[in-house]
Amino acid sequence: MLNTGEIDLQQSLRRAGLTEVAAEACKDEFTDYTVYSALSRKEKNPRFKEALNGLAQTERAHYDFWRKYVPRQDVRVGRLKVYFVLMIRLILGLTFTLKFLERHEEAVIKQYSAVYSLVPETDRARFEQIIRQEQEHENLLMSSIEEGRVKYMSFIVLGLADAVVEVAAIHAGSLGVYDRTELAGLAGVIAGMAASIAMASAAYAQAKQGFSGSARWSAVYTGVTYMLTATALALPYFLTRSMVIALVASLVAGITLVAFITYYDSVISGRVFRRQFTEITAIILGATVALYLVGLVIGDFLGISF
Repeated sequence: MLNTGEIDLQQSLRRAGLTEVAAEACKDEFTDYTVYSALSRKEKNPRFKEALNGLAQTERAHYDFWRKYVPRQDVRVGRLKVYFVLMIRLILGLTFTLKFLERHEEAVIKQYSAVYSLVPETDRARFEQIIRQEQEHENLLMSSIEEGRVKYMSFIVLGLADAVVEVAAIHAGSLGVYDRTELAGLAGVIAGMAASIAMASAAYAQAKQGFSGSARWSAVYTGVTYMLTATALALPYFLTRSMVIALVASLVAGITLVAFITYYDSVISGRVFRRQFTEITAIILGATVALYLVGLVIGDFLGISF
């Protein structure tokens, strides 16, 4: 049963006609072919290089199919887009890059399916094959390409998210007790060092329970991520004497880190970014307010002032 959106899509595509759909498909498929070819040329890993080249040739074949419906269509790909994709690959890894590029495939499949009846009978067998190939892209890619950073992504997310929640709350609680921002920052660094060791130990034990990767590297990713995050959150407290500015700057840094790593994870895993980000941010802010109030109460009760 088609929903209202899919019915509207089919009707609009039929009104547009096969020619206009083919023109758009030519541009998309040729762009993908160019990008995957560029990634293949830059790839050092032979297995990854072969997978990328195979994908590029598939996209080229799709382009050739649509091209015959619009033989005069002028298709060009901007160099900036290719350079942008290569930069993403360099910074964020091949798996993220491919997942990012493939996110539009669901819309492409719906678009192609909507014009199925407009494709000539003689081309329908090939057209059906193209749709199947579009549907299988992700599975074929992920079975051929597996990066270490992706395997340990859950441990990286764990280290960063826990560090932001716990250290931000420790800073806020310390501000309620101390008058000097550097003392609050130091408290966060010391707590971060201790917690990173504890988190790394917990990750090691967790990875020993059936995890396919290395327990040692799981501990390293978790502990190092936690410590680096704790240090980044503490930095504003050593750069300003204002408790309010230090707290706000630290929270902004923490939430920015959470947004980045959550988006990365959502692309890799297919989870919903907004839901994950909202949940973690709410926990950060809630813990920060709660610990700040507790610090104020303790400071007033004990008469502490440093």
